[in-house]
Amino acid sequence: MAKGSTKPMIIMLVIVGTIVGGVVGFQAFKNKMIAQAIKGQGNPPQTVSTTVAQETTWQQTVEALGSFIASEQASLSAEVSGLVTAIHFDSGQKVRAGQRLVELNSAPLRAQLAQLEAQAGLAALNLRRDEAQLRVNAISRSVVDNDRATLKSARAQVVAQKALIAQKTIIAPFDGKLGIRQVNLGQYLAAGSPVVTLQKLDPMEVDFTVPQNRIDLVKVGVTVKVETSSVPGQTFDAIVTAIEPQVDPATRSLKVRARVANPDNALLPGVFAVVHVTEGAPRQYVTLPNAAVAYNAYGATVFIVKQDGKSADGKPKLTVEQRFVTTGPTRGDQVAIVKGVNAGETVVSGGQLKLRNGSTVIINNSVQPSDNPNRQVPNS
Repeated sequence: MAKGSTKPMIIMLVIVGTIVGGVVGFQAFKNKMIAQAIKGQGNPPQTVSTTVAQETTWQQTVEALGSFIASEQASLSAEVSGLVTAIHFDSGQKVRAGQRLVELNSAPLRAQLAQLEAQAGLAALNLRRDEAQLRVNAISRSVVDNDRATLKSARAQVVAQKALIAQKTIIAPFDGKLGIRQVNLGQYLAAGSPVVTLQKLDPMEVDFTVPQNRIDLVKVGVTVKVETSSVPGQTFDAIVTAIEPQVDPATRSLKVRARVANPDNALLPGVFAVVHVTEGAPRQYVTLPNAAVAYNAYGATVFIVKQDGKSADGKPKLTVEQRFVTTGPTRGDQVAIVKGVNAGETVVSGGQLKLRNGSTVIINNSVQPSDNPNRQVPNS
């Protein structure tokens, strides 16, 4: 190669090397910046609320909805029609069994009763006379037999007339409290027209339903707890007295009736009730608020907070560990944890959606989810 052609070749090689080096250096710089950008986009510390898992005494309870009814109740009405001549009660009055409430006009029936009693008296007198005649064989025995039949018929008519007169009086069939009067003095009352309602309020009964998967909890004689918003802050003991022998196919639940003492008449028919049916002896469970447990297709999980060294400012560095748990029964806002969490461990109770396993967290417990084991009675 000629000496004059070497210099241009070297210059070309230097230029090509410079270009290649620039491209390689730019690519390395670009990769470095991308790595820094990705690193800068890492999951920053997330603010969460936490709670400490605690072991508490737990008694399995089923909450059933029901209504109070009177142990005895009736809508009183007249068997026959007539004019109201006397009213012996006031609205809301307490009455005793057999007490007269309303009287209808019975004067025509009483006048006819006197006539029938007179006929019965005459039939008895004729029988005595003919029996005396029979003893001396003055008349035949058939005459005496006819007299006896006549007397029985007359006395039966008297009894029937007294029954008709009794139908003109409405009486209380049992002890209880009357409702609002629906009749007035001088009013013509048709047969079957309502006069007043009568309720026996002590004791009261409560009808409630239990789902088919918990019917093993209810047995005749078992004591249950009853609450109602009409008497806030008070719990009543009720004893199961009857159980429907079949499950309702529409609701898959069993109807149960219990009796509760009501000496102060604080409970009224129709009032909404919540019945607590308990099972066996109390047990110990680790409990968490329902909000602390995340449920998905793979199971139930929680995030456990752990200290992972110290952060750059010298404060403890907190991270989370996602853990699968086995849940048990629930009560109110709490859920029992059968497996997966130990008492004393700190669990994330709010903000789980933005976490993943190993995320760094900052705790702020100024707002906490509800952890009330006792469900509030609805104001129904």
